[in-house]
Amino acid sequence: MADRIEDTAREVVAGEVVLPLVEEALRVGKRQVETGRVRVSVNTDIEEQVVRETLRSERTEIERVPIGRELAEGEPAPAMRQEPDGTVVVPVMEEILVVERRLVLREEIRMRLVAVDEAVEQSVTVRKQRASVERLPPLAADDGPGNAR
Repeated sequence: MADRIEDTAREVVAGEVVLPLVEEALRVGKRQVETGRVRVSVNTDIEEQVVRETLRSERTEIERVPIGRELAEGEPAPAMRQEPDGTVVVPVMEEILVVERRLVLREEIRMRLVAVDEAVEQSVTVRKQRASVERLPPLAADDGPGNAR
């Protein structure tokens, strides 16, 4: 190329030396190239675990308290009431037949809620997944998706 420039530079036009300028053109392109592949596998492991927890429940205790007292004439029947410790007192009334009728308080039923803590163990199944990634080499040029073997 230097020889061509020298030959052209020797041309003289009206006493002047003409020197042509040369420019290179650059063309940029891109293409996809597979540099590698990966394989992802997901495995599920199952293991038994013991779960411990304290459960709270309530039960009712019933206590029957015999009273056996006759109510006086005109005395109102006792009403249901709740005591400061949370016990609910329900009066049980009975009419008995005598020459005259009298209201007799036979007994009271006392109900109290009692909280109970109970430790419970139960076997449960827990699943856990693991993912493993395996790096694979790229496909050869003749192993592309459109090429059959």
